[in-house]
Amino acid sequence: MGQALDVHRLQFAFTITFHYIFPQLTMGLALLLVYLKTKALRTGDEHYNRAARFWARIFGINFALGVVTGIPMEFQFGTNWAAFSKTAGGVIGQTLAMEGVFSFFLESSFLGLFLFGEKKLGRIGHWVAGFLVFLGSWLSGYLIVATDAWMQHPIGYRIGTNGAIELSSFWDLLLNQWALWQYAHTMLGAVQTGCFVMAGVGAFYLLTKRDAFYGRTFVRAGVLVGAIAALLQLFPTGDIQGKLVANNQQPTLAAMEGLFESQEGAPLAILGQPDVEKRKLDNPLEVPEMLSFLTYRQWRAHVKGLSDFPQEEWPDQIPLLYYSYHVMVGLGTIFIAVMVVSCFLLWRGKLFGSRAMLWTLMVCVPLPYIANTAGWMTAELGRQPWLIYGLMRTASGISPRVAAGNAWFTLIGFMGMYTVLAILWLFLIYREIELGPEPGNRPAGEDAVVLAAD
Repeated sequence: MGQALDVHRLQFAFTITFHYIFPQLTMGLALLLVYLKTKALRTGDEHYNRAARFWARIFGINFALGVVTGIPMEFQFGTNWAAFSKTAGGVIGQTLAMEGVFSFFLESSFLGLFLFGEKKLGRIGHWVAGFLVFLGSWLSGYLIVATDAWMQHPIGYRIGTNGAIELSSFWDLLLNQWALWQYAHTMLGAVQTGCFVMAGVGAFYLLTKRDAFYGRTFVRAGVLVGAIAALLQLFPTGDIQGKLVANNQQPTLAAMEGLFESQEGAPLAILGQPDVEKRKLDNPLEVPEMLSFLTYRQWRAHVKGLSDFPQEEWPDQIPLLYYSYHVMVGLGTIFIAVMVVSCFLLWRGKLFGSRAMLWTLMVCVPLPYIANTAGWMTAELGRQPWLIYGLMRTASGISPRVAAGNAWFTLIGFMGMYTVLAILWLFLIYREIELGPEPGNRPAGEDAVVLAAD
């Protein structure tokens, strides 16, 4: 059973990690599309409409891949996690059904109108369609996060006579405090992905001396929105999310910080390697008393270490949890620095001519994907060994009749199919970027050489 559990967890982790490559970009670009369409509506400048059409094509490709990779996630609740679905389906089924029936249909329906109905809808109607695409994608994100947040911090439930978990308060499920702050933190991460991708493409155009007008628009939009998102990611959303963990999942906090022994005035570990067997942090680089202050706003506050809890309540992958958390925080710090410096150069009128900063923006494009993946790993590894925190162990939630060999077979199949999808996605995105915002107006031959020399 232990081997089957490991393979079921690995399969779900792989499929959901690959799937989330796509929604984070669509949710981030949805906001930026509304920004571009609003600029077009206010200024009457067709340039912003053409810019929005370019990103709408990339949005559409990304959305299609997100749908294809998202469908298997729903089925795995039955194929791999039948015991969990049987026990908690009366609760999580509410938000998952709402996500499919309301938000997904809203987003997909108006995406079709946004992509193909611009001439029929007119300027205001097309803006409304773009806004409803944004609303649908962000509502979809909330309902998914609310499902996960209930598993992190279950409220509004009762245990039925047959042992199943029943929903006693729909509004507690929907307005769970954990969901509100986790959602804000998650969506800001998605916005940063969209901003870095947009700014990175703009930087590419400026560095290659093509479509420079659009390049400046993309870089400006990416860094302005991205700087706000990066700062809000740190405070208040990241700060309050950390406090929720400290108040409700104390073993998780200790594992994230590599704190094995309780301390008053606990230090914040910047670097270090957790040694679980010896219960210590090797080669630590620490800021004295900072963890106590960040957690409880007191420099000498008492912070519980892992030794204060039974070992069966410890997260079962402490080193991976520790590194995931520190990768997320480290990259988040880098994002703030990059975006703030970019905004400063933009204000001084030097950003578009700074090759070093443009290269930095372009090279940073993959980093939000890594940071968002590390953030979700932190949340899900931190909840272990619980599938529903304090109510149901992960080992009790799998499909008892699905052997490890069956799970391996489907996992290998997913890996093969997703490799093909990844290649297709990269090719389609590359083609759109290469064609540019105005595919029919690209210079060719001698004209292209002259423009490049200029």
